[in-house]
Amino acid sequence: MARILVIEDEAPIRANLLRFLRLEGHELFEAENGQEGLAMARSLRPDLILCDMMMPVLDGVGVLDALRADPSIAKTPFIFLTAGASREQVERGLQHGASAYVTKPFILGDVRGLIARHLAAKGLP
Repeated sequence: MARILVIEDEAPIRANLLRFLRLEGHELFEAENGQEGLAMARSLRPDLILCDMMMPVLDGVGVLDALRADPSIAKTPFIFLTAGASREQVERGLQHGASAYVTKPFILGDVRGLIARHLAAKGLP
C-alpha cells in the first residue's frame, strides 16, 4: 500500500486518522507540527500527505509552499484536513497547490475516496 504522512497538531484527530488509515493497510508516518512534518516529508518521500492548515511552528500553507518548491517532492498529493472552512481559506489552500481541501469535521469515507483517487492517479493501490 501507500506511504502516507499525517501532519496534525491535535493528537486525538491524528490518532483517529492513523487508526483508520492503518485499517486500510497503508504505511503511516505522523508529525505533530508543520516543521516536523516538512522534515519528515523531505526524508521519507511519502506517496501522499494529509495536513492540517492551522498549526504551531509552521502552518500547513508554509509546509505546502516548501514542498512545492522542492522538485523532488513537488508533485506529492497534498490534502488539507482543517477546521478552516471559509471560502477564503479554501481558496488560499488550493491556490498554494493543495490537491484537495477537506473541512473538519469530516467523514472518513470521503477522505478514503479522496486518498484512493490521488493514489490511483499515481498508479498506487
